[in-house]
Amino acid sequence: MSSYQKELEKYRDIDEDEILRTLSPEELEQLDCELQEMDPENMLLPAGLRQRDQTKKSPTGPLDREALLQYLEQQALEVKERDDLVPYTGEKKGKPYIQPKREIPAQEQITLEPELEEALAHATDAEMCDLAAILGMYTLMSNKQYYDAICSGEICNTEGISSVVQPDKYKPVPDEPPNPTNIEEILKSVRSNDKELEEVNLNNIQDIPIPMLTELCEAMKTNTHVRSFSLVATRSGDPVANAVADMLRENRSLQSLNIESNFISSTGLMAVLKAVRENTTLTELRVDNQRQWPGDAVEMEMATVLEQCPSIVRFGYHFTQQGPRTRAAQAMTRNNELRRQQKKR
Repeated sequence: MSSYQKELEKYRDIDEDEILRTLSPEELEQLDCELQEMDPENMLLPAGLRQRDQTKKSPTGPLDREALLQYLEQQALEVKERDDLVPYTGEKKGKPYIQPKREIPAQEQITLEPELEEALAHATDAEMCDLAAILGMYTLMSNKQYYDAICSGEICNTEGISSVVQPDKYKPVPDEPPNPTNIEEILKSVRSNDKELEEVNLNNIQDIPIPMLTELCEAMKTNTHVRSFSLVATRSGDPVANAVADMLRENRSLQSLNIESNFISSTGLMAVLKAVRENTTLTELRVDNQRQWPGDAVEMEMATVLEQCPSIVRFGYHFTQQGPRTRAAQAMTRNNELRRQQKKR
């Protein structure tokens, strides 16, 4: 038995229930929060999100990409190359291939008028390229050369037929700036029912603790001014989905809810859909692009909810089954028609 196995032997007879009974209520609450935020056994989460960062070494400084590349390049140059099994001597073996000359048969030879023969003999590569495009020989050139010659009334190609195609230069698109929302200030405003706060947008903020998200949903229960609530790509799971469901059962002012691109399973989505039935003010719901496909039962429940909730006029989800997709499309058409008739009155 190895030393590592001997080290594990002392943990075999530990009574976990006894350890839990000795913990104080504060320690149990802290353990519950950590288990909600980190799930080591959830294979759907990335490896870096299954447990907390346990690195004790302090950071040496910010990331310097150029210095890292130089270090890697220097390491690669210092590694000794492996010797070839058969050393290269530069000797050429065999005979070089010579393309045989093909004689054009007499019936395939074309005789042009002297003026055309002279014009073609003195034509430049650009003129030959435009002429080939006009004659429809698009296989001899790139698409850009072909359409430039067809759409322009004059010679516009500066290179010949055998020129290398150059890619078009596109302007680089800058990355989207990070979400500047202050979570603590938003939570205070929601709890105080601030009149000026009508939209809560926490999109793409991935370091929000799950207990803080549940507290925000708890505060939304009594808020009467927030109209839009968005939690896109916030790494939310089923605990947050359950908190959102409880919030929908009590909130009577929210009109738009977006929880796309998260880790919510079919159980969490089912809880949200059941809560939507008890809400009469929600008009927009988006739940697409979760970590895993929710399943046929959840898609059927989505179609049923849309049929039973005429207030929902916008729904964000890509159905994979034809039956729920058709029912949802018919329900959305009916709901929008009802909304249009209500506006006329």
